[in-house]
Amino acid sequence: MTSQKAGKAGTLRTQEDAYRRAFTRFLAGTDEKVNTHAYLRGILKELPARQVLLDVGAADGTTTRYLAPYFERTVCIEPSEPMRRVLESACPQAEVVSDPVMEATIEVRADLALLSHVLYYVPRGQWVATVSRIMEWLAPGGLLVVLLQDPDAACMRMVRHFTGAQFDLRELVEEVGALPPGLVSGIELDTVPACYRSGDLDETVAVADFLLSVPGAPTPDRGAVEAYVREHLHNGDGEYVLRHDQHALRLQRPAR
Repeated sequence: MTSQKAGKAGTLRTQEDAYRRAFTRFLAGTDEKVNTHAYLRGILKELPARQVLLDVGAADGTTTRYLAPYFERTVCIEPSEPMRRVLESACPQAEVVSDPVMEATIEVRADLALLSHVLYYVPRGQWVATVSRIMEWLAPGGLLVVLLQDPDAACMRMVRHFTGAQFDLRELVEEVGALPPGLVSGIELDTVPACYRSGDLDETVAVADFLLSVPGAPTPDRGAVEAYVREHLHNGDGEYVLRHDQHALRLQRPAR
């Protein structure tokens, strides 16, 4: 089957319903959430307390809904109105803050904070400030987990090919390590596998469109994206496969 859509790819924006729909299609074809939730289960066992969960950029609430039963209270930050509608339906017990991170006021102190695939939408020069602000919302001994795609995986190679954009959590490791003492006591970087699969070309091109929606990046031609999908993602067995392993950065606040 040949994609019939013309025009520009990578034009979706987080405040649009089309972005939410594309995000949902992406999740339907990937094992990302299954693998991420398994990874987070291991982290839950190591937490000294599980009173408050803070999900920063909670999106549609899939992971929020999974983690919330382990905590007494759940607070989410989600500036996107379309995502927020779905989030509030999926996690009615959660307290939802609509302000961006650097403008938000969070009164509680979290035992676990999650910043999952948000830094693509944060200017590179603000990464450390964003992470530092979230660290201030942690309880003593609390943990922040930052998830971002592995820049060496196939998905990010596609993003670099079309947009020139690169996101590397390994750079943040060094910068966070240079923060003033008292904010971060432990730094660990893990890899969590993830893979998208589809037997439908149109579906895969639509997902590629979602993944290429990088703020401020050039808008690629949809025909070029389809050609890339055909050449690089088809596995020869009727399936389109896109690996998008994740880097998981764990930052712990001192216990005292």
